Amino acid sequence: MTARIGLLLPPGFQALDFMATTVYELANGLSGAALYEVALLSEHGGVMRSSSGVAVLTEAVERHDYDTLLVAGQMVPGTPSAPGFVAILRQAGIHARRVASICTGAFLLAEAGLLDGKRATTHWALARDLQRAYPKLRVEEDRIYINEGKVWTSAGMTACVDLCLAMVENDHGPELARNIARKLVVYHRRSGGQSQFSALLELEPKSDRIQQALSYAKRHLRKPLSVDELAEAANLSTRQFSRTFRIETGQSPARAIEVLRVEAARAMIEGSNHSIDVVARETGFSDPERMRRAFLRAFGQPPQAIKRAAREQAMLGAGHA
Repeated sequence: MTARIGLLLPPGFQALDFMATTVYELANGLSGAALYEVALLSEHGGVMRSSSGVAVLTEAVERHDYDTLLVAGQMVPGTPSAPGFVAILRQAGIHARRVASICTGAFLLAEAGLLDGKRATTHWALARDLQRAYPKLRVEEDRIYINEGKVWTSAGMTACVDLCLAMVENDHGPELARNIARKLVVYHRRSGGQSQFSALLELEPKSDRIQQALSYAKRHLRKPLSVDELAEAANLSTRQFSRTFRIETGQSPARAIEVLRVEAARAMIEGSNHSIDVVARETGFSDPERMRRAFLRAFGQPPQAIKRAAREQAMLGAGHA
């Protein structure tokens, strides 16, 4: 049975989000079956212009039998939408099997109340704005996509490919998703828990002293790294260091060290054949279980799942060689 996919375009949508439709096009072509039917939609139909000025012809949303409704992002989230746009999304939450946002489309899903009480993600640069504007949801800014039952959200820009590949895998299995990825010349979809960007960028401090402490920590992750030791590296009192560190990075020293350890551990897992026990020891986690809990907090996945994904990607890369 053919699944109807509707890409709903708000005013000032991002033209890059059209990449999502290619995943479904290739699903049809590679399977030799009409698995998906894709339509470009808007509230009233007619010509819609993207934020870059590209114009496309859309159909009005007049039916409610869409299997999946994808909401495109806007370059400027919160750009005024037609009065009925949010109402369309609320109805989709009732009728569609899946409702998903691409990038800043999460703001529109949130406005429709579809993300209340749920985890969600969006472009990392706007994640905190989303959380402030809609406190009933829980934003996880360092995720590629999140599946909360029938509601999905994705990170910014090209993450729409990961989102749609995950949906195809959910519908028709990993082999078809893998073949689509090959055709697109991308790795098989990144896991939902994979980082949008390096966590180290988020910790970029303003002062040289806090930078010194972070540089020291990065060089000595295997050590316990107490706050007193970090304060000494920054040439500050413990109290002054803790206060300044939180002001400049938005995190406690303990949380920041966990972020550094998790990122270093992930790099080791994805770039080597070391066992989980060795990775935990080399990156300063006292035991593999503590590292597992840290990975679940950071990525929503345990180290073993990330190790399997890295192995699959390595096999795929070898297949292309």
